[in-house]
Amino acid sequence: MISFTARLTDILLTLLAGYVAYVGYYSRWQMEEPYLWGIVVGALLVAAVLPNLGVYRTWRGRLLSPLLFKLMMGYVIVAVICTSLLYLTGLSENFSRIWMASLFLVAFVGSVSVRAITYPVINRFRLQGRNRRQVVLIGDAHSCATAAQHLQAEPTAGFDINRIYLVGKDTMSELADMQLRWAAYDANNVHDIDTDEVWICLPISRGNQVKEVIADLGLTAANVRFMPDMRDFRLINHDISNVANLYLLDMSCTPISGLSRFLKNAEDRIISALILLMISPVMLALAIGVKLSSPGPVFYRQERVSWNGKSFGMLKFRSMPVDSEKDGVQWGGAQKKKTTKFGAFIRKTSLDELPQFINVLKGDMSIVGPRPERTIFVDRFKHEIPGYMQKHLMKAGITGWAQINGWRGDTDLEKRIECDLWYIENWSLMLDMKIIFLTIFKGFISKNAY
Repeated sequence: MISFTARLTDILLTLLAGYVAYVGYYSRWQMEEPYLWGIVVGALLVAAVLPNLGVYRTWRGRLLSPLLFKLMMGYVIVAVICTSLLYLTGLSENFSRIWMASLFLVAFVGSVSVRAITYPVINRFRLQGRNRRQVVLIGDAHSCATAAQHLQAEPTAGFDINRIYLVGKDTMSELADMQLRWAAYDANNVHDIDTDEVWICLPISRGNQVKEVIADLGLTAANVRFMPDMRDFRLINHDISNVANLYLLDMSCTPISGLSRFLKNAEDRIISALILLMISPVMLALAIGVKLSSPGPVFYRQERVSWNGKSFGMLKFRSMPVDSEKDGVQWGGAQKKKTTKFGAFIRKTSLDELPQFINVLKGDMSIVGPRPERTIFVDRFKHEIPGYMQKHLMKAGITGWAQINGWRGDTDLEKRIECDLWYIENWSLMLDMKIIFLTIFKGFISKNAY
């Protein structure tokens, strides 16, 4: 019911946005027929595109921000399709570009506003005991206990545990204080299960038991879900894919693909070009300072590792004498004593990083992403730190989630990797904008910079 209401709301908001934009731009109430047909086509495209992006999937247990990002992508796609259709049919001259931009902007803002209001209201209803679903858990003691603890810790998800059925000889003594009803699983009585949903909570290693339980549940009309025990796996951007009619569990995949890759690349190129224009006088002054501080080139090119484990030449203003690494590469703060006086200043203030906007403009790096490391250290750390290579599922960045949280320079490497993987798992354009904004206040000067 909520999904249908949301679809209908988005269609009506698109129609209303088109009319409001028309009245606001032309200052007349009577809409011309071409514009009327235009908003109808726009509303139909909204109805066709948004469901395919998962905008109307259940909100239970989900964060609002990823939903809003999908909503934004949906309206961008609809706007691109509408614009393309107008140019291909030769009708573009019949419509105001300002009106079209206003239509989709107003519709998007309206959809976001409705969800921003509705989301907390529904959560409040669920806390009051309304709009909740009954769940039966079937599985081993540990997996069922994990599911029960998570569901009880997230009451706004709207799930209540009806009963737990344990497969095998397990008991629920470890969760006696949770006062949950449980019993041994009996395939002969499975048709007596009266609930909204059944969750099968078993590890992947017990696949035969999973198949048996699924077969038994053919006698019930409840929704059936499988919750595999994945606690020993390090998952990044996990999902289920269908490739050539094969179901694949995505366990470690980049979140950047298709439209999201296009949008992030556009973000990088536009922002880096604007910043380079603004800071060109500063870069000229820094180049002169580097030249005066010691003989040698202005820029220092380091081999670093980025997306897909590929290396690239990362640019920096040179902060050390030319022959400072003749005895070999050293990690982190060990290089501080080799810097020139001017080099120490530009490192402390991160001004030596400014040439990396050239790397971004070239497509080697991103504005926001995990900081790249030198090849020699990547070869070492990938054997020492679990999940280290997963940070290369996205392009390396000038700044990142780890940096604004204080994990930069000569700090705990595992904490930095933890932040990098969190960023990849939760990536969105809005998160990028947040990190860029916070970098202005927290990311330039650091006691840990080297």
